[in-house]
Amino acid sequence: MENTQQRVGVIGGVRIPFCRNNTAYMDVGNFGMSVKVLGALVERFGLHGVELGEVAMGAVIKHSSEWNLAREALLSSGLAATTPGITTARACGTSLDNTIIIANKIAAGQIEAGIAGGSDTTSDVPIVFSQRLRKRLLAVNRAKTPIEKLKTAVRGFSLSELKPSFPGVAEPRTGMSMGDHCEKMAKEWHIGRQEQDRLALESHRKLAAAYESGFFEDLVVPFRGLKRDGFLRPDTTLEKLATLKPAFDKSSGLGTLTAGNSTGLSDGAAAVLLANDAWAAKRGLKIQAYLRDAEVSAVDFVHGEGLLMAPTVAVPRMLARHGLTLQDFDFYEIHEAFAAQVLCTLRAWESADYCKNRLGLDAPLGSIDPARFNVHGSSLAIGHPFAATGARIVATLAKLLEQKGSGRGLISICTAGGMGVTAILERP
Repeated sequence: MENTQQRVGVIGGVRIPFCRNNTAYMDVGNFGMSVKVLGALVERFGLHGVELGEVAMGAVIKHSSEWNLAREALLSSGLAATTPGITTARACGTSLDNTIIIANKIAAGQIEAGIAGGSDTTSDVPIVFSQRLRKRLLAVNRAKTPIEKLKTAVRGFSLSELKPSFPGVAEPRTGMSMGDHCEKMAKEWHIGRQEQDRLALESHRKLAAAYESGFFEDLVVPFRGLKRDGFLRPDTTLEKLATLKPAFDKSSGLGTLTAGNSTGLSDGAAAVLLANDAWAAKRGLKIQAYLRDAEVSAVDFVHGEGLLMAPTVAVPRMLARHGLTLQDFDFYEIHEAFAAQVLCTLRAWESADYCKNRLGLDAPLGSIDPARFNVHGSSLAIGHPFAATGARIVATLAKLLEQKGSGRGLISICTAGGMGVTAILERP
């Protein structure tokens, strides 16, 4: 059968500065942030009134009224109202997943172009009634007469039912937070505090240098008085980072994860425009890089595997499909959920035992060149609005490849639920 698969090009992306929760964007919400980034993408690439094949946006923490955030946001973005929208969520991998969704439709010839992105806020979280009060209200609604409704409403009522329920931060299967799980990983892989602090420091230094060089001028659009990410601390030092107390394992004295080497609660949004060659050429738009492949995986964290280790599984599968080694990349964009998580991932790929017994490889994948790793900083310095991180990374990597003129980049994102989303971008 003739191969009619279309190449999928990344034309470019934008994001708003990421910031700490309960600061600049505390009253904006996912809808406002999504409209901002989609509108900025429309402005940048002249898409006013243009019908795209699909807009896939996502949010991890959202209100029930935002059941199709993508569709509602695109209707206020300047795109043609005939553009469909789909809303997704896979924790931290959401907008890389959306990139894959759009890319697969383009590759299959179902659409010519689309937008992928995501938004998240931990400032405007859904607060719901307690389970007991919800059941009571539903029972009142089912009651037939006013007297029955009144009796149902007051029978056995306790003021404790009025206590609201906030979104949980723990894994439902273990009751442990992501940070608690990562502490276990750090101990298993013998990742020390100083290693983690050093990686965090480098992330801040790289990001500060990238802003000073003007790299983000066309990637970051000012919003709500912010021009740079609110987490950036260009003046931080190892000494300052060393003063921070453990954030998760506080009792044993052995905790190594702190507020300085872990991502903080963040607000922000990002989006990227994808298209086939013909659509881009017709509109006079240049393609920065091509999405070559992607892979999603999961680990059994409930029975002992590291919660954030799934990318270690996804990457070698993807490499094997294309006859590539871990060293065959010019850039590595590894999401820094925690410094320890990144270091565990790198150490696992260097481990002959792990690569043989867990990954089924004849030899370790080996190490990567530190000079090619997160060259303009990553989530520790930028922030991590869960659903926005993937699109941020895709846009950053595509621009890096365009600037270089050719090359290949690897994306690796760990997610809650013990999953990983990875991808390869190339510029021939």
